[in-house]
Amino acid sequence: QVQLVESGGGLVQAGGSLRLSCAASRRIFSINAMGWYRQAPGKQRELVAAITSGGSTNYADSVKGRFTISRDNAKNTVYLQMNSLKPEDTAVYYCNADLVLTTGNKYNYWGQGTQVTVSS
Repeated sequence: QVQLVESGGGLVQAGGSLRLSCAASRRIFSINAMGWYRQAPGKQRELVAAITSGGSTNYADSVKGRFTISRDNAKNTVYLQMNSLKPEDTAVYYCNADLVLTTGNKYNYWGQGTQVTVSS
């Protein structure tokens, strides 16, 4: 009944920028937290950035200073602005969210993933 729809991935040269978007497909009651994870071939999925309902943010050391997570509550959307991209940022990026539905139940959802490829 709820899906996280991702967009914004693609191919970019090193030093370039991309903005990822993730939006809930249905009306929700509230967002406890939203974040971005990534998974490169042969590696574990790792947390890239997260934002809580109170607006607190957290970043992986590898992206701190280059990536910015933000949200638009009215659109139930979270963004990841990625600047100064490096080849090591190449991965499939997944949106994740802890959502409270109108039923009052809390669920954790994953987006379908969007490929980010950074060429050198």
